[in-house]
Amino acid sequence: MKKNKILILGNGFIGKRLQESFKCALSKARINSFYDAEREINKYKPSIIINCIGSTGRRNVDDCELDKDATLFANTFVPIMLAEACLRNGIKLVHVSSGCIYHFDYNKGRPIRENNIPDFFGLFYSRSKIYTERALNVLADKCAVLIVRIRIPLDNRLHPRNILSKLITYKEIIDIPNSITYIPDFIAALRHLIRINASGIYNVVNKGGLRYPRLLNIYKGHKPDFKYKIINYRKLKLVRTNLILSTAKLEKTGFKTRHINEVLKECVEQCISC
Repeated sequence: MKKNKILILGNGFIGKRLQESFKCALSKARINSFYDAEREINKYKPSIIINCIGSTGRRNVDDCELDKDATLFANTFVPIMLAEACLRNGIKLVHVSSGCIYHFDYNKGRPIRENNIPDFFGLFYSRSKIYTERALNVLADKCAVLIVRIRIPLDNRLHPRNILSKLITYKEIIDIPNSITYIPDFIAALRHLIRINASGIYNVVNKGGLRYPRLLNIYKGHKPDFKYKIINYRKLKLVRTNLILSTAKLEKTGFKTRHINEVLKECVEQCISC
């Protein structure tokens, strides 16, 4: 990591966690134009930019439907401007994307690989992420672009964006397996991908799928008074994508991916003690 000078753009949950671990510069600047991107490059002179700028909605992704222009700008236009700026300046771009861009057939049971064509357009948030990946793939032949897809962040410290922090405030939860990105493992995987100078698209999630009751039962072991109820997902009538992403490509690089069930006890215990 010492050979690379890293600049992180995006002062949110993921950006702050990466800056803390990588001990690198974190820009709080708003990128509203190509000029803004060039200014930050000239100021920090990085060899790698990690883009964590993005809109997921204040409460959840449904809020992205309320301001599509702002969502499109943050999730699509900004990454494209950064990619062009990186191309012109010989800088590697690492873009933090999302796995919420697919329909998933649980009956077939095949985890989604990186080369599967995104097909979930039901949410504007998802559409904006699809637009970005397609645009950045065009530039991939011209400059070093690494796209890391994360999914439903789970962290070992409480935070409003941590799925554990959210779940313990709910009285009702669903019971459908989903890919999860455990943030400490994500940081380790990203460090590995940068070290080997990887490019292209990688699913950066833990193996398998998490059923929320499994996580909450571990939490309940520490908080006996905690109660929750499982409800039928279909009755909620929410537009969401529930899916399992493949970790095969990431593992082929030599990175050992832990199963999500392996990290739950560690996660809960560290959250409770912090």
